[in-house]
Amino acid sequence: MTGPADIDRQVLDAVENLVPLWFSAVEEVNPRLSPRQILALRAVRGRPELNLTGLAERLGVGLPTASRLCDRLEAADLLQRCARLDDRREVRLVVTERGRRFLAEISERLSERLGDALAALPPTERVRVEQMLRALGGSVS
Repeated sequence: MTGPADIDRQVLDAVENLVPLWFSAVEEVNPRLSPRQILALRAVRGRPELNLTGLAERLGVGLPTASRLCDRLEAADLLQRCARLDDRREVRLVVTERGRRFLAEISERLSERLGDALAALPPTERVRVEQMLRALGGSVS
């Protein structure tokens, strides 16, 4: 019989098998960014109202670390800091067009790799994996 610990182990194994797919997708895209830089860029894209403090909180890092991340992303023309018109003391973070293309390219490459991996599975197994991924995606905040 399969218990909660067995299911947890199966999910962990599945996630660990997805990590190399993600890394291979990221390795082929320029500029080469660290996982944390990519997470920062994705966080900003997903929350247009995000400022530096919000980004630091979202990533679980200190303000100096978040600021350095933004410095590097801004230098690569992937992110822009914009002063709010109504409060010039607050700086909003915005993903540039180049940053959006960068993230789209990563998503496209990852989608190709996932598609290949799923296509290699027997149909019943593929349906189970897709259901599990949807369930996990819905539970992540």
